[in-house]
Amino acid sequence: MECRTASAVVAFDFEGASRSRCSIDGERAFTVLVSPEHAPPINPSPWYAFRYEAEGPGEVAVRIVYLGARHRYAPVLTIGRQTRAVDVAVADDGNAVTLALPPGAGTVSAQELVGASHYRGALARWRDRAGGELLTIARSHAGRAVEALRLGNADAPHLVVLLGRQHPPEVTGAIAMESFVDTLGEAFAADPGLGARYQVLVVPQINPDGVAEGNWRANLGGVDLNRDWGTFSQPETRAVAQWLSDLPAGTRPVAMIDFHSTNRNLFYVQGEEANEAGRRFLSEWLEGRENAFSGYSFTIERTNANPGSGTAKNWFNATYGIPAFTYEVADDADRQGTHSAAAALARAFPAALDRLVGDGSR
Repeated sequence: MECRTASAVVAFDFEGASRSRCSIDGERAFTVLVSPEHAPPINPSPWYAFRYEAEGPGEVAVRIVYLGARHRYAPVLTIGRQTRAVDVAVADDGNAVTLALPPGAGTVSAQELVGASHYRGALARWRDRAGGELLTIARSHAGRAVEALRLGNADAPHLVVLLGRQHPPEVTGAIAMESFVDTLGEAFAADPGLGARYQVLVVPQINPDGVAEGNWRANLGGVDLNRDWGTFSQPETRAVAQWLSDLPAGTRPVAMIDFHSTNRNLFYVQGEEANEAGRRFLSEWLEGRENAFSGYSFTIERTNANPGSGTAKNWFNATYGIPAFTYEVADDADRQGTHSAAAALARAFPAALDRLVGDGSR
């Protein structure tokens, strides 16, 4: 759909564009209605993304109205290869914002656009640098590939699982995950013994349909994938479970990290259900580092969050008895701080894993 006047156009015709409708309020003025992919209840993660073109002088005014949600994501304007923030005027009730866009052409999105082509490049880079194996572990409802990478040797006895983009708009979590895997891959490339001890399944975009279609939360089956672990009603989660069940008898998961975004930097970790090895792993890897990184402080929440709801964190812990953490990055987190902290945590990760498996977690 698009809205077009003699001098300006607003359109939603690219990968990652939101499920939105627009109306024309004037020659260079538009309203964009941002609505979720399915009826409420749905987590209020109002993703929006549209492109615009405006000939001649004068700004373009775009009012964004949220259906069943309040303003959450600060807009990013992309012109060519350059991105910058956009000032917004937020309505008193938080249900709408107004943007003044410069003449010319650009793309406005709720967060940086990180889609299929970016992930193909990242997966290829990780493979080339660390000698990993590229995998297509599933096809989505729309036939999109759920692509993954295995770092380390296929017969390594200990498996780590890294998941990303269960929830499409959560881009800051994706930024942390990329830096984490970049750094972990460097460690695997530098130390062949690491790949003999561990294999790492990296699934950076487990919900390719949701990302491509501009969903707030779900896949094209209308399901929140982070509520489907254990049920496995959807092809994306079911494929990971099948891949795990096909592992040779000598290989077992020892840790899982699921990358997300929320309103602050935090790690959800096991609460009372944590075993002793898991508690020592937490102490070895995260505790005491909450304020260690410039531009990136975080908290640790020890809780069995959403019990019985089918989250990856709870399913991996309950199924394998392993530390399974949700790595949450603030929507407005400092990007450089996010990169640097994730890299530092990745550098510390192998030593913490060695302590974990030495404690007999498998």
